Amino acid sequence: MKKWLVPLLSVFVLFLIGCTENESVSKLTRVDVLKENKDEMIISDQHILNELSQVFEQIEWEQNVKVEMSRKEDVKAVLFMEVEENMPERLVEYFIWFEGNGTATIINRDESSLAKLDEESTSILKINFNYE
Repeated sequence: MKKWLVPLLSVFVLFLIGCTENESVSKLTRVDVLKENKDEMIISDQHILNELSQVFEQIEWEQNVKVEMSRKEDVKAVLFMEVEENMPERLVEYFIWFEGNGTATIINRDESSLAKLDEESTSILKINFNYE
């Protein structure tokens, strides 16, 4: 029995290591920001992308939510995500409404999800999106 235990555990450990190496992590490569009646803004600076990526990774989404807002979004942000090297980027569209109290509402229509951003995250978005 002991004779089989070591090889069996070795195979299991190698299998686990192989699975985690294949796990893909999305990398934010570009953000297109569209504001009503204004020119499109393209963000490709790595420092800004890292800052925005941290904000978007912290979002806690409410799933399967059907939302209708009373006004048009303030900003539409299109995130370009590299999932695998040498493969087409995945696009994610976020519709963002900035509220008077310093927070923001963000919607991902493709996934029918909604989130509220706190004042700090909202401030980061406003600064990087040049939103007055």
